[in-house]
Amino acid sequence: MTNFILVPGMWLGGWAWDAVATRLREAGHDVTALSLDLTADATLDTHIEQVTSAVDDAVDVVLVGHSYGGLPVRGAADRLPDSVARVIYVDSGPVPDGMSQADMGGPPTVDGAFIPPPSFDPADDPVQFAGLDGMTGWISARTVPHPVASALSPLKLGSAGQPPTDLVCTTFSAAVVQQMIEEGHPFFSGLDRRDYRVHELPTGHWAMFSRPEDLATLLDAIVSGQPAAGSGQGGGSFGGRR
Repeated sequence: MTNFILVPGMWLGGWAWDAVATRLREAGHDVTALSLDLTADATLDTHIEQVTSAVDDAVDVVLVGHSYGGLPVRGAADRLPDSVARVIYVDSGPVPDGMSQADMGGPPTVDGAFIPPPSFDPADDPVQFAGLDGMTGWISARTVPHPVASALSPLKLGSAGQPPTDLVCTTFSAAVVQQMIEEGHPFFSGLDRRDYRVHELPTGHWAMFSRPEDLATLLDAIVSGQPAAGSGQGGGSFGGRR
């Protein structure tokens, strides 16, 4: 059994992981799906503290961060090196010290202290919103604006070290991600290349909605040491996000 803590990206709550969490629990794992504080004053540090609190005194924890969720997951792993056994980034990656979500670009509009949710309509962006056909209304009804303060907050790390890392790439191919790693792209420049693997799960940016069963199967396979078919592996040679 693995202690999974699932952290969503911007605009979402723990509900976004419901389908994935159900399948992981059916596989015998313990799962906590976090809802980050999305009030106006919440910062990246607020979210890191939420993740560390969720870990509490547990050991052998696997942190899973989607998109923006990769930043608080990275920060929590840095603070709790003895508790976190592995970090899995879903269409995300271990950014370096001093980088913020805003540094990676993002939605062009800001409404006061918040960043409004996107449309989640495949017609507006067939790459990012791939696989969300028929789900746009359901997702949009549950999303909330994301606090600008957290997107502007730089990640502050105490060490470059990190636990074994898995990158689940959904909008980029594993080959493209590997190339980005080798070229030192900022999305992955904080990666410890001594122990990482890249797994390809082709879909849009929100795999927990578009391919929940496959994502859960892959997460289970990763912690079982048996990556699902189609996953690239490596640890400095071929190991790969967005």
